[in-house]
Amino acid sequence: MPKWKLTTEFTFDAAHYIRDYDGPCGRMHGHTYRVRIEAVSSQLHASDYCPHPVMVADFRTLRWAKQDLLKGGLDHSVLNEVLPEGYETTAEMIAQYIYEKTKKQLPSDVKLKVAVSETPNSWAEYEDD
Repeated sequence: MPKWKLTTEFTFDAAHYIRDYDGPCGRMHGHTYRVRIEAVSSQLHASDYCPHPVMVADFRTLRWAKQDLLKGGLDHSVLNEVLPEGYETTAEMIAQYIYEKTKKQLPSDVKLKVAVSETPNSWAEYEDD
């Protein structure tokens, strides 16, 4: 069976604080977040932007989070004000949020993995089997 895998990386800038954190991360501060999304499928699909089944997923769809807050993304936002109730603003939970919102926009057979970095040497990954 064939299999295609897409990988895309992008950045967005945002502020956050970790609620009740005893240390500097408990105060408002900012990061340039780096996001890496992998999408895998055994079939190709159409997208909102292309009617032909020629892609695993549209890169525009996968990169929604890099858009400005006013256009539905996360760029130049305060993540504590944007993420829904129940999500803390750790890299782990930001990865989960991006995964869940992206997954809703894709065909059900597309498998995703989302990795988020807030510093050059540290990554958090999220995927759901």
